[in-house]
Amino acid sequence: QLQAFGGGLVQPGGSLRLSCIGSGFSLEHYAIGWFRQAPGKEREVIACISNSGDRVYFSDSVKGRFTVSRDDAKNTVYLQMNSLKPEDTAVYYCKIGPNWGQGTQVTVSS
Repeated sequence: QLQAFGGGLVQPGGSLRLSCIGSGFSLEHYAIGWFRQAPGKEREVIACISNSGDRVYFSDSVKGRFTVSRDDAKNTVYLQMNSLKPEDTAVYYCKIGPNWGQGTQVTVSS
C-alpha cells in the first residue's frame, strides 16, 4: 500500500513536507512520481525521483520551490514544498508505476 501524508492548511509563502510511505513492500528499487489534482483540473505530474535518487524532475509550476528526496531506510519519499501559493492548493498523490497512493489535501490560503 502506498499513501501520502503531511497535507494541511498553510498560509501563502509557507512550507509543508509531504511523505509518501510504502507499507508491505520496499520503495527502494522504484522511481516515484508526485502528482496533484486541483478542483476542476486534471491530475498533473509535478515531481519525480529516480530509484537511485540521483535524477529528479520538476514541472515548471513548482521548479525552484519544491524539492524531492528519498530515505530508503525509512521506506519514504519526501516532497518539500516551500513558498507555497494559493494555486498549489490540490490533492497530492504519489505513484509507483501504475499504482496510486491515497492522496493528501494541501490548502494554501490566508
